[in-house]
Amino acid sequence: MLSARDVRLLPKAHLHLHFTGSMRPTTLLELADKYGVHLPEALTSGEPPKLRATDERGWFRFQRLYDAARSCLREPEDIQRLVREAAEEDVRDGSGWLEIQVDPTSYAPMLGGLIPALEIILDAVDSASRETGLGMRVVVAANRMKHPLDARTLARLAVRYADRGIVGFGLSNDERRGMARDFDRAFAIAREGGLLAAPHGGELTGPASVRDCLDDLRASRIGHGVRAAEDPRLLRKLAERGVTCEVCPASNVALGVYEKPEDVPLRTLYDAGVPMALGADDPLLFGSRLAAQYELARRHHGFTDAELAELARQSVRGSAAPDDVQAKLLTGIGHWLEG
Repeated sequence: MLSARDVRLLPKAHLHLHFTGSMRPTTLLELADKYGVHLPEALTSGEPPKLRATDERGWFRFQRLYDAARSCLREPEDIQRLVREAAEEDVRDGSGWLEIQVDPTSYAPMLGGLIPALEIILDAVDSASRETGLGMRVVVAANRMKHPLDARTLARLAVRYADRGIVGFGLSNDERRGMARDFDRAFAIAREGGLLAAPHGGELTGPASVRDCLDDLRASRIGHGVRAAEDPRLLRKLAERGVTCEVCPASNVALGVYEKPEDVPLRTLYDAGVPMALGADDPLLFGSRLAAQYELARRHHGFTDAELAELARQSVRGSAAPDDVQAKLLTGIGHWLEG
């Protein structure tokens, strides 16, 4: 009997990774010690914290942990280290292209303002890409908990720096707050500036959230999107439009969206023809990185190596990678399957 192919060797693109959440736990502990930050026990125990964000109290706790980790990123060298290590982890997991998502306003107070913060992040991404050989770009994400005017400011800034490595515009945080249509102007600014629209939707709320992202924000990708599985008509719409869902299986279970890994509707989405890009979301908090998501699809959903290869292809096609990078990755996926 042939052993299963190593998913870490499968070329793939990583389209759903949050900035602070990409940090290595050991790095967080070192930075906390450096700055004298007292971290919650949930971030120091060596085990992923117990989280359940399906109620507002649980989501608040998740955000508090994230904020505590972010408070340890205070100097440009901290940003450079985080980005370099995130790239190294992705390369180890077989990623050939990474689009890391960040709201630069969260780092501005520590780094001298919004524009300096964004430039430090973009410089770090450029350096990490050159050092590791990983194709790497940035998705700037607005916070739906803040005013839509803030999102417009970010969208204009993202467009302004598109030639420095920004490829997309997102919308993150609790999708139960605020309406997608409130951010339609920000997304129009981003689209008109050539950026892809990649808002979060269909994670903490149901199919209506995904429809709103499609209809109001004209999304070309959906962050998560798994709750679309509850609406066959919506699945057909996603498949017909070729909208990629950035599915993060381990995250969905960790946050209580689904009880068990086998409950995540990977097979439903796949069989409906909805393109997917598996992502790690926040490895710092959820305890697993990119390759582990492919292993989850294999172990808990019976995905064959041919199907895993197709998932990898979908991640590449859903990315903003240049044609030559996509072609190289797609060729590598074929070699993985053949060999």
